[in-house]
Amino acid sequence: MDDGNKQRDFHHPYQPYDIQTEFMNAVFDCLEAGKVGIFESPTGTGKSLSLICGSLTWLRDYKRRTFEEGLPADAADSTEPAWIFEHARQQRKEAALSRRRELEQRLANIKAKEKRAKDRHQHGEPRFKRQKLASGEAEDVDEARFVLNDYESDDDAAHRARPSTFNDAGLSSETLALMEQFGYNVGAQKEAEGDAIDEVKIFFCSRTHSQLTQFSSELNRVKMPPALTDDIQSGDVSPGSLVEDVKHITLGSRKNLCINPKVNKLGNATAINERCLELQQTSTSDCKCPFVPTKDTESLVHEFRDYALAKIRDIEDLGSLGKKLGICPYYASRPATKHCEIVTLPYPLLLQKSAREALDLSLKDHIVIIDEAHNLMDAIAGIYSASVTLAQLQQARVQLTVYLQKFRNRLKGKNRVYVAQTVRVLDSLVAYLQAKDQDPRSKEGVISIGDLLSGKGVDQINLYKLNTYIQDSRLARKVDGYTVFSEQPQEMHDRNSAPTRTPKQTVPVLTHVQGFLMSLMNPSTEGRFFFTKEESNGISLRYLLLDPTFHFKDIVEEARAVVLAGGTMSPMSDYEQHLLSYLDPSKIMTLSCGHVIPPSSLLAVPVIRTLSGADFDFTFEKRNSETMLTDLGAALLRVAQHLPDGLVVFFPSYAYLDTCIAAWKRLRNTSMPASPSFWEAMLKIKPIFLEQRSQQQSPSPNGPGREAAVDSVLHAYSKAIEAGNGRGALLFAVIGGTLSEGINFSDRLGRGVVVVGLPFPNPHSAEWKAKMQYISIKSTANGQDGKAAARDFYENACMRAVNQCVGRAIRHRGDYAAILLLDKRYSSQHIQAKLPQWIRGSLANGAGVRDVEKNLDEFFAGKQN
Repeated sequence: MDDGNKQRDFHHPYQPYDIQTEFMNAVFDCLEAGKVGIFESPTGTGKSLSLICGSLTWLRDYKRRTFEEGLPADAADSTEPAWIFEHARQQRKEAALSRRRELEQRLANIKAKEKRAKDRHQHGEPRFKRQKLASGEAEDVDEARFVLNDYESDDDAAHRARPSTFNDAGLSSETLALMEQFGYNVGAQKEAEGDAIDEVKIFFCSRTHSQLTQFSSELNRVKMPPALTDDIQSGDVSPGSLVEDVKHITLGSRKNLCINPKVNKLGNATAINERCLELQQTSTSDCKCPFVPTKDTESLVHEFRDYALAKIRDIEDLGSLGKKLGICPYYASRPATKHCEIVTLPYPLLLQKSAREALDLSLKDHIVIIDEAHNLMDAIAGIYSASVTLAQLQQARVQLTVYLQKFRNRLKGKNRVYVAQTVRVLDSLVAYLQAKDQDPRSKEGVISIGDLLSGKGVDQINLYKLNTYIQDSRLARKVDGYTVFSEQPQEMHDRNSAPTRTPKQTVPVLTHVQGFLMSLMNPSTEGRFFFTKEESNGISLRYLLLDPTFHFKDIVEEARAVVLAGGTMSPMSDYEQHLLSYLDPSKIMTLSCGHVIPPSSLLAVPVIRTLSGADFDFTFEKRNSETMLTDLGAALLRVAQHLPDGLVVFFPSYAYLDTCIAAWKRLRNTSMPASPSFWEAMLKIKPIFLEQRSQQQSPSPNGPGREAAVDSVLHAYSKAIEAGNGRGALLFAVIGGTLSEGINFSDRLGRGVVVVGLPFPNPHSAEWKAKMQYISIKSTANGQDGKAAARDFYENACMRAVNQCVGRAIRHRGDYAAILLLDKRYSSQHIQAKLPQWIRGSLANGAGVRDVEKNLDEFFAGKQN
């Protein structure tokens, strides 16, 4: 790193540590060079602030240079006088300054207005009246609305309804068509926004809205000088002496932002999306959503934009703002993005191409920063993978049959052809699964698409045209809507009678099945189909995306630069080989930062020998032996005795945790027959808390059920530690479970983290067999050792999960903790090389349990508060 880089002022709100300066310089250099950066900075090192300061400093510096130095490209070779080009440059700069002045003045007015409202409220004066949210929407219950529209041509694509897209005002194509029908000038909004240039901006993406809210909070701390000032030309004012607020907005789904009480009460994201689009399509005026922007509410869209940009607001703030103004924040936030410097959004809205198209988001020449990127490849695979159960397929088939019987005489032309084709495809899938379900020897396996679609006449069906039809005709929405309608009591269909019950709010089954049918068109080279039998859901079909390269390549090629950042990105080789393999190595930057803590605050030891001197061997073949279970219980008992406050122990699976607990309740120290069981002995030292298995089965990995269960366990664990008396508490968790990622075990909550064994995935599962085979074939085709590449990918998956666990402790500069890795394999240089740099730098030599007891005593001596 050159001296010039070290002198950059990143306007960090605090005095940055050396590793933070290194990180910010790396971000700046990556954006400037237009590369892909893979950056690792341990949690507790101020990663978010470093990302903000590094990227925003570059952005405003880039804008300043663009306007100060950006002469027309042909100025040097032109015969025109130099003053013409200078005049053109000044005109362009003055236009940019004028736009900035206008925007800043509008935002200043909003801030003053909000301050006056706050002052009035504090003095007891009433605030301005909100628009009434409860609309007088009357439910249109006429069954005719479920009839498919005529669909006569396969080739007239220009006139066919396409999947929803949005214009600059954030309006869907259906809404625009409706506005034109009523005589509104749909171009007016675009003309009004004509001066909004889509300048270079930063798209910041993270896994959940709660993480984005934390990012927004950090954004409030940063004070940046403006890219341009009125006096910068004359040199009278230093850019660093001024501050310009960061223009930011966060994008969310309808589920997060819908303010229509009759829609958001549906709860499920799919149901909300479907109902929202349905309300925009209806031709009955009293059934439209009153909050969707129209020509009459154009001024509210502008007001929403200005309020949204006037201060840093999170997703909940935008929802409240939409309610206050009576305008849909989901749609009204779209035009505001052009005025932004930073747009925050969750994974699905950025990583899924159809979602970006629906939001009319272009990444062309913008900056993309993906935080928590350690699970990026899994996230992409999750977005593009799909599953469906036999029961769902059968239910969809029944609903389609009922629909056909009802509307048979009203379906004509292509509608009749394509609905019949949909039935044949469903029949083929059902027949295949029924055959597999009746075979007791088959538990899971890979399926060829030819076997799935071997039903009568299915091989003659053009799946691309069928999927296009299903999307464009809204077949699933029509059938699902009619199903709900037909299942309601007759009195609910009568406009003059009050409903006796609300309709079921479940995920529309045909809509769910439609998502799986779309996967049938995916290239066979990048994914595989599987069948799996489970006691809870019966037999199911799954499509698993094996190669995320293609789906991420669009983002990399469009964006000016991409940064993948996380607290535990190691091992990094997977990103280079299996996500960015098409890039020249010179286009990829990597950085693994150290920690902000001094070396004396971390004790990291591979614990390779038991109390008896035998090796700790938690391979699948040996970990269930009574000897190994006894040795593990004795080791944890000793560690708990020598470690204060909270101790978190991560096991390789829920099943192994159950095995260990059952064994420890009956086993005891063999040298002391009268001693209590290991379980009783542990309880005497520290109270024990368990990660709940039910969290793993939560419908949504980030849903309210998961959060409530996690909070319950953590609250009880924290209370036990806060109770004092030095006992602390023991928390048994699972690698890859809900407590192994995103949870903060800082200070007394995590003075020690123990990882039991290496959590290798089951290599005999159909899924991992397919993954390993795919990696091997792909690597061999590229001239590499296929078997070695597959083995490396397999080990990396294991070690990435381990690294997430050890990252739960040491959360700030004043924190300290011991990290113990129980397995002889952790002494291998090959495995240690896959640990994060901040762990490797402090890693001691492999030791036995007795040595670790001494190490713990010495480490914690004098550290107690």
